[in-house]
Amino acid sequence: MEKQEFLKTEIKHIDITGFDATPIINAYGDTAFQARTLATAAKIYDRMINDPDCTIILCLAGSLFSAGLKLVVRDLVRYNMVDAIVSTGAIIVDQDFFEALGFKHYRGTQFGDDEVLRERMIDRIYDTYIDEEDLRVCDLTIGKIADALPPRPYSSQEFIWEMGKYLEENGNNDDSVVLECYRKQVPIFVPAFSDCSAGFGLIYHQAQRGDAPKVTIDSVKDFLDLTRVKTSTKESGLLMIGGGVPKNFAQDTTVAAEILESEATMHKYAIQITVADERDGGLSGSTLKEAHSWGKVDSEFEQMVYAEATLALPLLASYVYHQGSWKNREPKKSMALLQEKN
Repeated sequence: MEKQEFLKTEIKHIDITGFDATPIINAYGDTAFQARTLATAAKIYDRMINDPDCTIILCLAGSLFSAGLKLVVRDLVRYNMVDAIVSTGAIIVDQDFFEALGFKHYRGTQFGDDEVLRERMIDRIYDTYIDEEDLRVCDLTIGKIADALPPRPYSSQEFIWEMGKYLEENGNNDDSVVLECYRKQVPIFVPAFSDCSAGFGLIYHQAQRGDAPKVTIDSVKDFLDLTRVKTSTKESGLLMIGGGVPKNFAQDTTVAAEILESEATMHKYAIQITVADERDGGLSGSTLKEAHSWGKVDSEFEQMVYAEATLALPLLASYVYHQGSWKNREPKKSMALLQEKN
């Protein structure tokens, strides 16, 4: 098969405005197991949105946008149900920014011949394909953005804001989370920013600069800025899809606030959707009750949902969208707060 035969059926993104999950979520509430936990989580999320004192932080890990969840998150931002995002780099750069440049993810199969795919420069994400040659363009676009900036240390959220500005000025695709966050003043934090396509673009930028001043990424500034988002609000809530670094980074802001001697409570609300197991002590599977022992998450409004994100997130997001609580919610504009602080 030629390369084009592998890359012919695009992944389509789910539109939460096109279906109302309220009846199924309400029905789940009267059942058991993960159906009931998802219903509880949906109602906690709606409670966050109705709480005028609550800043909502969305944490993302895993191959979510490549799997068709990009518009779900874009609409959570567009309709004022998210105030800040903490994510892995692949989701924001290799998946969202990548598609905003005009590239696509394609339906594949987990049973494909990986040697054949490698020879054709096709990368496999389980049952999804992505063109490695397109990814190289994404890499170099990041380098181009870095080349145009004054050489100094940037936090990831500052650099991603510049990516949004680039899309606003050069793009023709409104389906981007990076672009939507730029427009809505919602900061995106990627603590491990070099662990994605951005890393390739930035090492190219730095190698080309040689001994000259260059753009660098300051992850500590990210931590400080996210802590400022936390301490600027009376209450906070976490919606965590997957686990890993984004989960821990967001939870740790309560401890950081204590070290900075700022008045900050534990995260009042917390939801995690994960398939990870807690029994090995790994971060992605650690429960929210465990986080309470660290002083990170309060115990009244927390819910673990043991479900795969592509199944659970669209239902939860559709439910809160159709409840309509977001219509009366004042935007926090957390990015404006950070730009004022900096």
